[in-house]
Parts: sequence; structure tokens; C-alpha cells
Amino acid sequence: MADNAAVVTAQERPMRADARRNYDRILAAAAAEVARSGANTSLEEIARRAGVGSATLHRHFPSRQALLEEVFHDRVEMLCADARELATSDDPGAALVTWVKAVAVYGATTRGLAAALMMGPPQPSSQGCGAMLHDAGDELLRRARAAGAVRSDVSMADLLSLVNAVSLVTEGDGDAADEAVRLVSLAIDGVWPHA
Repeated sequence: MADNAAVVTAQERPMRADARRNYDRILAAAAAEVARSGANTSLEEIARRAGVGSATLHRHFPSRQALLEEVFHDRVEMLCADARELATSDDPGAALVTWVKAVAVYGATTRGLAAALMMGPPQPSSQGCGAMLHDAGDELLRRARAAGAVRSDVSMADLLSLVNAVSLVTEGDGDAADEAVRLVSLAIDGVWPHA
């Protein structure tokens, strides 16, 4: 019987230099193509632009969703860091609204992000972008709820659905950021407790 500590899976092994170069080229090509054409861009075109075969792309990224998750991971991590910082605010309601607006603006100005978040079932691991946003925002929502600043029946899934819808509608507009903030502001009144 092998020692469990000595067992190393393929995922944990460092990539060979040529595999790392292919991975990085695929990721760069995917980021450029998604920014140009959106989340449904051709995987074959991404492979072509990266200078690799389709099989190489699929070896690194077994699905479109896996590739999109990696394309947007770092950007979503920045939004999560913003949520952690806002969680220390003395005004939990305002902190939640600030973060929801920031997510909407980011989705509206980052082509393909909202569609990628809505595409297919959410990732089961906490590393998936949708799960990351949900977890980060949930702390803000819990604090806002505890302060009586948000209705008790509002969930983070509700807020992220709202943000994604606004992002999809405004994506690509010349004033996407302003329009996203305007639409989220209109909808936000619905999450506040009514007197």
C-alpha cells in the first residue's frame, strides 16, 4: 500500500515547460477572443490563435466553462478582495450596495463575464467564479441583514442574478458602467426593508 503523502496526482505535478507555455498561450488567446467575441467564442479559433491543436486545448481545459473560469478567475478574485475589505465597513447596507454595483460594472465592462457566470451549472468547488462571488458577497449580505438594512428574504443568488442580468443587458454599450450603476440603483430599492 502506497503512502498517501507520496501519491501525487497529475493535477499536483508541475507542468513541463512546453506544457506551461501552451497553457499560457491558450489562456492569453482565450482572454483576447472572449474580449472580442464574448463567452461563446469558438474554441477552435482560440486553439488556432494560441498555435496549438484542439486536443491540446482540451487537455488543459476539458470544457468551455473550465476555460472561462480560468480566464476570469483573477478578475473575480479582485472583486472578492473588495468584498472582504468592505466587510469591515461601519455601514453594512452601504457596503453591500457598493459591492453589488462594482460587480455589475465589472460584468458590464468585461465582455463575456456575465454570460460565463450564467453558462451551465455553477462550479461545485469553491474555486469556481460564481461560487467565489457568492461566498464573498454572502458575508456582506449577512452583515447587512443583521443591521436591518436588507430584507430577510433576499439571497446572494438573487443579487447575483440581478447583477448578471444588468451586466448582460449593458455589456458593450458605450456607457456600460454608468448604465449598469443606473439599473442596479433602480432595482436596489426592492431589496431594502419596507417601512
